[in-house]
Amino acid sequence: MDPVTLGILVGVVTTLVLFSGIAIGIGLLLVSIGFLFAFTGLRDLSLVPELFFGKLDSFALLSIPMFILMGGAVASSRAGGDLFEALDRWMTRVPGGLVISNLGACALFSALSGSSPATCAAIGKMGIPAMRARGYPDGVAAGSIAAGGTLGILIPPSVTMIVYGISTETSIGRLFLAGLIPGLMLTMLFMAWSLFSTWWQDREGRALAARVFTWREKFEILPRVLPFLFIVAAVLFALYGGIATPSETAGVGALACILTAVVVYRMYQVEKLWAILRDSTRESVMILLIVGAAGVFSYMLSSLFIAQSVANTIIQADLNPWLLLFYIQIFLLVCGFFLPPVAVIVMAAPILLPVITAAGFDPYWFAVVLTINMEIGLISPPVGLNLYVINSIAPEIKLQTILKGSLPYVGCMVVAILLLCFFPGIATLLPDLVMGPVR
Repeated sequence: MDPVTLGILVGVVTTLVLFSGIAIGIGLLLVSIGFLFAFTGLRDLSLVPELFFGKLDSFALLSIPMFILMGGAVASSRAGGDLFEALDRWMTRVPGGLVISNLGACALFSALSGSSPATCAAIGKMGIPAMRARGYPDGVAAGSIAAGGTLGILIPPSVTMIVYGISTETSIGRLFLAGLIPGLMLTMLFMAWSLFSTWWQDREGRALAARVFTWREKFEILPRVLPFLFIVAAVLFALYGGIATPSETAGVGALACILTAVVVYRMYQVEKLWAILRDSTRESVMILLIVGAAGVFSYMLSSLFIAQSVANTIIQADLNPWLLLFYIQIFLLVCGFFLPPVAVIVMAAPILLPVITAAGFDPYWFAVVLTINMEIGLISPPVGLNLYVINSIAPEIKLQTILKGSLPYVGCMVVAILLLCFFPGIATLLPDLVMGPVR
């Protein structure tokens, strides 16, 4: 069978298997083993265990459970609520200040947790009721948190960026730097839309209530927030300053977050600490299972000459690079509608990276564009993980209302991608300044 035709068949079968509801890692293993057995017999099946565990035999992978543990410690405390409360007290007089406070809290909490669902849950539990109580429409209250939660996979330290770096053998530190300015830019775009929409409501005579806080109230909450922000700053400084590797930095950051949660929020109970370790282990195993299975899946694609043939076919088509990028973005967007970002990255990034670099695009710039594309999938049906997270913590708000409220923020993400296309230095300037140009 022609490799390209075989590639299409693999794509169809993989899609059907994953849509069946089976765990993504198990599904990738079943597809890989099935096609290897069908086209090579028993010859390559003995390599499956070695390929699976060989993919996991990476020191860099230690950073994934450590960053997840770091986020789990923060998510299990009141840190998210305190971040929201602190920003609300300082920005109460700003038009749309409550929405902006929620988005700012999402951005800061993303830097602590690196997880979109955790960000939505932690900030949404306090932010959504507060916005509704002050007269904000349900769509604005829910949609802003759903969109703000997506920042968790872009603003460093991001587990998604770690998975991309391991899958494509690119520098994780450089990926973190590449995502920093675009993450802040996207946060600013979200805030700008919130300001405009609030102004438009006030223009129609529906001014929103604002509470006035004293200076004492503004300062008294800071001691509960500043330690976590100091940890984030220290982690990024250690990582970018070359003091420690990502794995070492993640380990120290996780320990610091656990100790801070114990001291600041008095989380001494063994049950709470056990829950943090249990949930972090469960999420880490899920991601590592996908990474290991993706190693077997990649070998299957390479062994059957599918990856090489698809890449050569795309390159030989001699498409305009920007048209090629447009097609790739549409493909990734559709994948993001149905699959979580980690699954899309481990399956698609190794195949797409040679095509992207051959077309003259920077691989770190592409990582940022890909990640923003995955953010759109997090707030888009039919899967739209963040939409369901918001619906679970605010069941009285209809899913359609949450989706409608998040759509303007999808537009902000599209604007961010266009800005990155016109000004790629937004993603590449900081890595080049800190770590030097890519050679």
